[in-house]
Amino acid sequence: MAALESGSARLAPFKYSDRVQLKVLLDGGAELAGKRVVVGGWVKSSKEVEKSAPPPPLTDETKTEDVSCVEIIQSRIPLIRNILEVFGGSGYAARKKRDPVPPKPMLPKPSIAYLLLTDGSCVATLQVVVDSSVASPSCLLPTGTSILVEGLLERPSAEGKHVIELKADKVLYIGAVEVDKYPLTKKRVQLDILRDYSQFRPRTTTVATVMRIRSALSSATHSFFKDNAFFDVQLPIITTTDCEGFSNMFQVTTLDQKAEKEKLNTIYETQGVNLEHVKEAAKEKSNLVETLKRSESNREALTAAIQDLRKTNELASQIEAREKRKLGTSSKNVKEDSLKDFFLSKAYLTVSGRLHLESYACALGSVYSFGPRFQADETDSAKHAAEMWMVEVEMAFAKLKDSMNCANDLFKHLCRWVLENCSEDIKFVAKRIDCTCVDRLRHVISSSPEMISYNEAINVFKKAEDKKFGTKFDWGVVLNSEHLSYLADTIYKKPVMVYNYPKEAKPFYVHVNDDGMVAAFDLVVPKVGTIISGSQNEERLNMISSRITELGLPREKYEWYLDLRRNGTIKHSGFTLRFDLMVLFATGLSNVRDVIPFPRSYGKANN
Repeated sequence: MAALESGSARLAPFKYSDRVQLKVLLDGGAELAGKRVVVGGWVKSSKEVEKSAPPPPLTDETKTEDVSCVEIIQSRIPLIRNILEVFGGSGYAARKKRDPVPPKPMLPKPSIAYLLLTDGSCVATLQVVVDSSVASPSCLLPTGTSILVEGLLERPSAEGKHVIELKADKVLYIGAVEVDKYPLTKKRVQLDILRDYSQFRPRTTTVATVMRIRSALSSATHSFFKDNAFFDVQLPIITTTDCEGFSNMFQVTTLDQKAEKEKLNTIYETQGVNLEHVKEAAKEKSNLVETLKRSESNREALTAAIQDLRKTNELASQIEAREKRKLGTSSKNVKEDSLKDFFLSKAYLTVSGRLHLESYACALGSVYSFGPRFQADETDSAKHAAEMWMVEVEMAFAKLKDSMNCANDLFKHLCRWVLENCSEDIKFVAKRIDCTCVDRLRHVISSSPEMISYNEAINVFKKAEDKKFGTKFDWGVVLNSEHLSYLADTIYKKPVMVYNYPKEAKPFYVHVNDDGMVAAFDLVVPKVGTIISGSQNEERLNMISSRITELGLPREKYEWYLDLRRNGTIKHSGFTLRFDLMVLFATGLSNVRDVIPFPRSYGKANN
């Protein structure tokens, strides 16, 4: 509760503003009645009630205009007025026409405006009562109007959901809205429609509640790592390395990419070879590999596709090198043009920071990073956006089991934090979004995830009665997101941790076990799917070098990463928590775009 200012009955304002936050008032309740406050916020809903006021009584100071005796008699006795009209003749009627009584102007009727005010600090609203003598109700009533008012806190005269209200005696500021253009009304607006109005949607109760929970989860993330002696490392958003191996990446350039491609095409076509066609073929093969990873295809098909992609990449490199030698001056001009770009080599928005994080794990021990990551996937999945926030962890001298334990502890910590620190917001979520959210969070805290290996998961699918996938679950089949979600939602009905995968299903840097499987895991939760992915990373230079060659990756891009294996290599492991999906799990919403403040997805970046 805010402290009282010394020597007065005024509540002290927020430290960096003249107003008191509504959460302070509403938490204090009826005990604050009689205190003066200044509050500010936005009108969520409103109504105007007409006041019934008796006519003012006459007093000794009441003044009247000079009138004749005849006019007094006319106004008091209708019968005498009629007699005068009969005997007064035309002169009386003419005088009446010459001196008409002007109509009295219509004054607005006294009224009271009842406003429900929100300032985003909590779910609840404060009722503010404003008399029409203080401010015109027409300026206050529209939804979305911002106001700053001063007044006295009172107990409401009528019993209802409000335990305290503010009777305003000063309106310090009014921020009007364009009613015909403002997208929010008293009626509930669908979440998918709100995505087109990112600048206004946090004013809705649902989105504001989700963002408060998101903020709490962010604080909980940092508190967990601080309590466990991790160091926070800020990683670059721009990188020259594809950290996954086959990611769809956003290129960062200051040049006109289309013009550069056309120039290169012209040069190569004069020699009878279109390098762009070969590169397009490589891109299509890369997409095929990514699709096979996410589908139910068998291991042989995926291996063949990876080998085909490697050969295409090698062909493209050979053609480019040969043509550059032949082209001579033209090739030199192209190179000179590329030097005009901001970076001397191709740069991209990072897909993952785990490779860079290894550098600091090899120096500081246990480190983490929290930031945005980018993927240029043209997908409309409810669980994916082009820009998503990730919590990435790397631990020196740690094996796969250590990474799995840390990931599980972090997940439980976040669930517990929400229940303990966001009680009012979670009550709203349970009432308006997902009635099972509290039980789901409590179940995570009180139990452990089901631990199964990839081989065990294949056997579970073989025995499952539901054949909706149409997949032959032989060893080597890649379990996609739909398969993994089925384990958590239908078979076990709780979080599941799947570990030890075929190497084709995971990035090139994952540690290869003696049995040919790789030391990786996924934590899969109901309603959301895979929320954490992790691995023990390969510390052996020869093994990771062969994986780079096997996948046809440009070795020169990973020399800095291989240096960590050449100099003081250690066993290490880590994981990535998809933070936006964590918010999705806590709130029970179904689309990740609804838990991201400004979502970016294919074709959508409006502001």
